[in-house]
Amino acid sequence: MRIRALAVSLVALSLLVAGCGRLTKAGSGGIDHPTGAADLVLRMDVGGGFVAPTYELRRIPTWSLFGDGRIITEGPQIEIYPGPALPSVQVQTVTEEGIQAVLEAAKAAGLLGPNRTYGQDCVADAPTTTFTVYADGTEHVVTAYALGMVPGSCPGEDTEARAKLAGFSATLSDLAGWLPTGSLGQQDQFEFSEMRVYVQPYTGSPEPGLHQAAVDWPLSDPLPSFGDADATYGDFRCGGVGGADLAKLLPDAQRANELTPWRSGGADFSLIFRPLLPDEHGC
Repeated sequence: MRIRALAVSLVALSLLVAGCGRLTKAGSGGIDHPTGAADLVLRMDVGGGFVAPTYELRRIPTWSLFGDGRIITEGPQIEIYPGPALPSVQVQTVTEEGIQAVLEAAKAAGLLGPNRTYGQDCVADAPTTTFTVYADGTEHVVTAYALGMVPGSCPGEDTEARAKLAGFSATLSDLAGWLPTGSLGQQDQFEFSEMRVYVQPYTGSPEPGLHQAAVDWPLSDPLPSFGDADATYGDFRCGGVGGADLAKLLPDAQRANELTPWRSGGADFSLIFRPLLPDEHGC
């Protein structure tokens, strides 16, 4: 019986080790969180509102913390038109001490409790801020429409709770100002391993005089049949690119801009590139 019990224990231990990217004990007084490189710990995403589909398809989550301590954010965008085809995405690392500080701040902001949705009916066409936290073995999702806009102007709209969320949102953009000394690394460009490519027929430059030279599509899968129809934006097709195909496409994508026509099968197409974060795959 002891041998059988030992075998069962070893199996259980192997399963725990195999799943160690999903579990961690933070230590005395700490907050447990996932530890895998592709495991999301905390995300703030601001999206929706009155924006063009091309903007929404290109947009990445505003702020994401992963279990290995990487923080991936939107980088600064060059103020030229047309802008680069590839958006700027930045990464920096934070120590476990820093992760705990972020999670404690999230807890103080009310993000580790029950899922909540905060509306604000007196504001139209505003974006929605969604906070997602994985802590203590639970997913917590809190959404706030028009966060930080016209504070206190809508009766009964949980002003105090919204103020805490807005304050937490602001702290995420100034980590160096409050995280423990030495816990935050330098920012660098995020090297993604996969991206979405959205395709639609090219309709010409929207600005007279902005003629764009066409670039030949370098992959074997032709653009007329590339990917699948997008569920939300039916005018676009979407396909994932990674591995050797990504290595072949990236040099052209890095030289292109958002108005560049891409030639394939005797026709020109408009492309939108969306780098994928570690927890994202495909379309």
